[in-house]
Formats: sequence, C-alpha cells, structure tokens
Amino acid sequence: MKRHAFAMKVCEGKMNDFRKALGKAWPSIVSFLDDKAFHNFSLWNASDLVFGYCESSDDASLTPEGKGELQEILSSFDGIVSWISAPGQGMRLMYHNFGIVRENKELIRHRMFMTRLKAGCEEEYKRRHDGLIAERGDTVDPGPDSNFSIWNAGGYIFGYDEIDTTMETEETEEAHQATVEWETRQLEIMDWITNDCDWLTGQVHVSSRRLAWH
Repeated sequence: MKRHAFAMKVCEGKMNDFRKALGKAWPSIVSFLDDKAFHNFSLWNASDLVFGYCESSDDASLTPEGKGELQEILSSFDGIVSWISAPGQGMRLMYHNFGIVRENKELIRHRMFMTRLKAGCEEEYKRRHDGLIAERGDTVDPGPDSNFSIWNAGGYIFGYDEIDTTMETEETEEAHQATVEWETRQLEIMDWITNDCDWLTGQVHVSSRRLAWH
C-alpha cells in the first residue's frame, strides 16, 4: 500500500473561502478518488493549516490525463491557499509504525497532530524517530496504534494515527513518566500547533479537526 500526504496554508482571512471552494470541488474530488482507486482519504485543519492523507495500491500511478484532472481540482483553491506540499510532490516520511492496519474503521479513533520544527532541527527529529524504529526491530506492533505515520514539509510536522479503541487501556505510571520524558525532550526541537501536549505544558493550542473524509 502507498501512503500519500499533502499540506497547505490557508491565506489570511480566506478560511471561509476555503470552505466554500472545498464544498464546490467535493464532487470532483470524490469522483477523482474513486476513479483513480485512492481510499481512506481525510482532510484535517488546525489554525490556518490543512493536512490531507490518503492511500492507494502499490502499483497505482496517475496517467498524464489523471495528472491533468488533479491539477484542475487543485486550481479550485488558487488564491486561497499556498501549498506547503501539493499532492504528488511527496512529503518526507519521518516516522512510521504501521502495525496491523485495520480495514474496518468503525472502531478506530483518529488522531492527527501538527507541530513546527525549530530551525535546523529536522535531522535531529528524524534521528530520534529512527531510534524508535530501531528499538522496535522487526516486530509488528499489534496496536492500539495502527497505520501511524509522521510527515514533514516546509518546517512543519504532520502526524496521522489510527487507534483501535477496543485495545486502549489506562496508561500506567511508568508509561506516563516515559511519555512526559519523551515529550519534554521533543519540546527542545519543536513547537506544538495542536493541543496534544497542553496537558504537559499548560499552554493553549487549537485542536485538529477532520474537515472531510471518503
């Protein structure tokens, strides 16, 4: 399975225009996704940032005609957004823990988060997360986290996670302390945009909202 991610920044004062443009383009977006066999599509918003995620088969590729259709859809947002990484450009995958991907999403809780890297910290962020992958080794994580990926473009970090709600348990004191230590260390190299760590920092950030899915 191929995973695709893209991100944009809504121009100042244009959020209402973005919502209207999305509504107008939505039938074309759905038709494009179905015709080109993209699935598990979702669109997320926090502040003036929008992140998109979807999947396709390993052998999927767009024909020149398909690329033309995509560009026509993207043109619906001309003058409304600036692209951090447009669809097809390819964001950098910083971390993954795909585990056992659930085909049925009915018992899945989605988590999507956004941060901004401090200047010069991209490779340190990648190094730390490569260490997590090395610790995991060849084992497949059974959950509750599933289909977890973290992406980077333009100095921003975007995380997408599918969490099996039937496997969630209360965090132990030891696990909580490990989380505090990890997140505190991460604050050395990034600043949160969404409210995922407000419980730790006491700061106030916006929550991520799912704008659309298909």
